[in-house]
Amino acid sequence: MKKILVANRGEIALRVMRSIREMGLQSVAVYSEADKNAPFVKYADEAVCIGPPASSESYLRADKIIQVCNNLNVDAIHPGYGFLSENANFARLVAQHGITFIGPSPEAMEIMGDKLSAKAAVKSYNIPMVPGTDEAITDIPAAKKIAKEVGYPILIKASAGGGGKGMRIVSSEEEFEEQMKLAINEAVSAFGNGAVFIERYVGSPRHIEIQIMADSHGNIVPIFERECSIQRRHQKVIEEAPSSVLTPELRKEMGEKAADVARACDYVGAGTVEFLLDENLNFYFLEMNTRLQVEHPVTEMISGIDLVREQILVAQGHPLSFKQEDLHINGHAIEVRVYAEDPRNNFLPDIGLLKTYRQPIGLGVRVDDGFEEGMQIPIYYDPMISKLIVHGKDREQAIERMIRAIDEYRITGIETTLPFCKFVMRHDAFVSGKFDTHFVNNYFKPEFLDVELPESAQEVAAIFSAILVDEQKNKYKETENPNSSSTWKVVRR
Repeated sequence: MKKILVANRGEIALRVMRSIREMGLQSVAVYSEADKNAPFVKYADEAVCIGPPASSESYLRADKIIQVCNNLNVDAIHPGYGFLSENANFARLVAQHGITFIGPSPEAMEIMGDKLSAKAAVKSYNIPMVPGTDEAITDIPAAKKIAKEVGYPILIKASAGGGGKGMRIVSSEEEFEEQMKLAINEAVSAFGNGAVFIERYVGSPRHIEIQIMADSHGNIVPIFERECSIQRRHQKVIEEAPSSVLTPELRKEMGEKAADVARACDYVGAGTVEFLLDENLNFYFLEMNTRLQVEHPVTEMISGIDLVREQILVAQGHPLSFKQEDLHINGHAIEVRVYAEDPRNNFLPDIGLLKTYRQPIGLGVRVDDGFEEGMQIPIYYDPMISKLIVHGKDREQAIERMIRAIDEYRITGIETTLPFCKFVMRHDAFVSGKFDTHFVNNYFKPEFLDVELPESAQEVAAIFSAILVDEQKNKYKETENPNSSSTWKVVRR
């Protein structure tokens, strides 16, 4: 293997190419017209434009990507994440042309790409599951009966779903039929597959995932966990490793179950097994992502392992370069996703020109990005600008370092999620580790970003609590007396 094409764009393309270069290999970039001046295009040894800005005409065009491979004598393709990274048909096509796909087999992708087939595959390994159905439901009366047995509230989920699409929480039997139809329609619209199933709704879950690496020699090693509970619209914004709540015993047990999930589909390469963790520290299998994750850097920071390098070595047929007993958690790492979104306006995308772009630097700070000052954030793709990652000797230092790094990050011309991420870092629920996937709903309001915060996390929590109480007390008074003063006027900048 001498030449690898990276079938992706932005920060992940650049990040993969850096490992390729360190290994003494050559990289090939494919790019759309919108990305012609992007850093990953400049960094690659060779670069080819494959179409207009729309991903359907460029990054999703498997035929054009294969053509580039044939023209440039490419040996392997790294798909990154998103786009074609979990497309089994693409992986098959790559193999048919004698090119190595740096990832799992198409069969493993297909098994784990559907939540119902994934459940069926892992069943014999005694993987903990949220109580519910193991197959698609179409008969509404029968489904109502099952829901009653499982116990309300329940969750209706799309089998082929992700990102919260095709997912409905149902609190009572009266609303079941309507929510069932809505879930099916949304699943058909988003995934072309209307299959749905039922699970008990876990009310206060944490989202914990286990990174695994597996080779073609039968070795499967879990590389600790990542805490991914800070989310908006069911999508992650902040991740950390390790989790603040896992005991060594629970970490070991979850790691072993994650390895079993990989065994269930003969997995090879880097993958992530996702679990829900309830308030009693019971964990349940959620799904497996058959690719590199956006948040993989926090695992690299605490383990010292270059996951992309391992992916390439495994694809070359080498056994894993490490064993379970070689791994030790080194400190604590946190990643925040810097999106071109306005957290004051329901996190809506805020596309525009990067008038100012200055990265934070210093000890324990890493920035994976794909933009430079003066570039336009394209409207055609995910609005993530970068990933800001910090590493510290412990969680407290990592939080302090992240706050410092956020303060040093200079971005003007667009709104970003950085103010929200700083709000999280200083909130008592996050600092104490006592939070779940409902953090945004429970603790965040856009107005909080305009509050001058004190240094103490306890003071922060006290102010926010006082504001919420004050708002409730004065909900109707303000309409009667427009001159009344509110807490906002006292603490606002």
